[in-house]
Amino acid sequence: MPASEDSQDQPIMTAESGAEEQHPEQDDYKKLLDLYDESMRNLTEGEIVPGRVIGVSSNSVIVDVGYKSEGLIPIEEFTDREGRLTVAVGDEVDVLLEKTEDLEGHVLLSRIKAQRMRRWTEVERAYKEGRVIKGRITDRIKGGLTVDVGLRAFLPGSLVDIKPVKNLESLRGQEMEFKVISLDRRRNNIVLSRKAVLETELVKKKAETLKKLEEGARLKGVVKNITDYGVFIDLGGIDGLLHITDISWGRVNHPSEHFSVGDEVEVVILKFDPETERVSLGYKQKGDDPWTLVDKKYPIGSRVRGRVVSLVDYGAFVEIEEGVEGLIHVSEMSWTKKVVNPAKILEVGDEVEAIVSELDMDQRRISLSLRQTERNPWEELEDTHPEGTVIEGKVRNLTEFGAFVEITDGIDGLIHVSDMSWTKRVKHPSEVLKKGDVVKARITNIDVENQRVSLSIKEFMPNEWDDFARQHKVGDVLTGRIVNVTDFGLFIDIYNGLEGLAHVSEIDVASGAKLEDRFAVGDYVRTRILRIEEDDKKVGLSMRGVTQPTPNEVSEMKAEAAARRHQGASAAAGAAAASAATAATTATARESRDGQAHAQAQAPGQSQAPGQSEAQGPEEAPEAVAAPAAHGQPEVKEAKERGAAAAAPAQAQAAGEAGQAEERRGKRREGKKQQQQDEHAGSQE
Repeated sequence: MPASEDSQDQPIMTAESGAEEQHPEQDDYKKLLDLYDESMRNLTEGEIVPGRVIGVSSNSVIVDVGYKSEGLIPIEEFTDREGRLTVAVGDEVDVLLEKTEDLEGHVLLSRIKAQRMRRWTEVERAYKEGRVIKGRITDRIKGGLTVDVGLRAFLPGSLVDIKPVKNLESLRGQEMEFKVISLDRRRNNIVLSRKAVLETELVKKKAETLKKLEEGARLKGVVKNITDYGVFIDLGGIDGLLHITDISWGRVNHPSEHFSVGDEVEVVILKFDPETERVSLGYKQKGDDPWTLVDKKYPIGSRVRGRVVSLVDYGAFVEIEEGVEGLIHVSEMSWTKKVVNPAKILEVGDEVEAIVSELDMDQRRISLSLRQTERNPWEELEDTHPEGTVIEGKVRNLTEFGAFVEITDGIDGLIHVSDMSWTKRVKHPSEVLKKGDVVKARITNIDVENQRVSLSIKEFMPNEWDDFARQHKVGDVLTGRIVNVTDFGLFIDIYNGLEGLAHVSEIDVASGAKLEDRFAVGDYVRTRILRIEEDDKKVGLSMRGVTQPTPNEVSEMKAEAAARRHQGASAAAGAAAASAATAATTATARESRDGQAHAQAQAPGQSQAPGQSEAQGPEEAPEAVAAPAAHGQPEVKEAKERGAAAAAPAQAQAAGEAGQAEERRGKRREGKKQQQQDEHAGSQE
């Protein structure tokens, strides 16, 4: 029993001891199997696995991912935009296991695909959580822009900014923050929005800015937009308007003179409405108002200097200092010139000196005078040319009421039509003067305040009144022509334009009848002198008891007037004939001279003597002209005869009419004589 038991126990001990002896080798083999199984189990196709760069060749990067063989990845997946290699041997990289073994026994790996898968995961997470991602705008395409966020994404043009962007091309290459608003991994579609990011930031800035907004506060902002009426400034989430009137105390033609888009400026809050969120801003309010001391710095009568900043139809605005401007009205630019256009006197930018003539602090207005810087030339005229001075000047202009004559440079005097003749009723100054005439006149009045000078030339004209008053007396019977018919009487030309008045009470007309129904301008009437007023130079006439001219006598008077007109026409015709004769003589002489010159030019052998100068030609000219003139005498005589023949009928007609008028006057005198004799005989009876 013991022996068998020993024999049975021995193998067991031996086996156990043998197993114990072989256990270390089995453990190593088992570990290798476990490592292999673990390696094969972890490397699943389509997963991202870590790897280590163990080598770099000219066209690939060798990466060890712990598999039985290494993987080769194209070197392009490890270079940047400039073509530089971004990894080195020993670097750890994440790659995508596409295939455990290719035809050559290598593991097929891809770094780009690994990055893409990981980026998709990050983008999906950002989309779900509403987080912001960064990207770079790469290209401009239809409807918007393409953005590189690690993946290719689309940014619609309407979501680029809060306000429309006109030039999307200008954003190419810029890195910005975006929000993912749409995602479709199956279609490889990502839609971004930059506007959403800006709106979120704007809300935050606006909330912070609203806490600071209060009237009188000073804030910094950025010029966002410039218009004709002002500047919009971004204060941080909310815009304020800086009106053009609040930019400067001085003149601002356009806000762009002071600001540009993008400028950072400090402004004052003038008004804020929380309900409408409207903010009114001020820029000039940062300084003191210059008008507070204007009345002390520029009192009335003081002399100031300034720069012309604007020209208008009625004057020029002059900047005395920044924020203080004065107006030089056109009436204050010159003492003597009538300024219609200020641009003829001043230009924008001119430096001028003026006198403060008016000051209104309430209305913030200063009136300036340019002419008051010099002495009033009208006052000088009063000193140098007192009333009664005789001047000589040129007629510069004619009007319906008179003629303007230049007295000195820039000062004209007026000769009224009533001061052009002693007795003649001058209807228009052109009857006596014409523009350009040089006349002698006497100064009768100088009005410095209204800048007027009155002149008279009748002192230098024939005085018909003196001749009339010397030759006539009260009671004389005169014949004249009616020149005006009024309700109160008739004005009658009785002596070389001297008019007398026959009042309606001195005219034999039926009661209630109108003078214009019986008399007309141009009618001849006979009157008696009632009075002669020497001081007023007036003549009163009466037609009562005065025998009026018979139709025959009126015809004779008209014939005499016609004869005088014909005599004037004859004189004019004679002058025209003489002028024609002179013209004919000149033409004939010119033709003869030209003919002689032509003949001499064609005559053979008549060449210029040697040494003879062309300057001798004018000395021989009188002899050359004298001969044609002598030959032209018959033509001159004939021209004079033609002129005389043309004037003869008019002269004969005038002589005949004059003779007939003289015959009628003789008969009329005989008739009057007979009538007086009959009246005398009747009185004796």
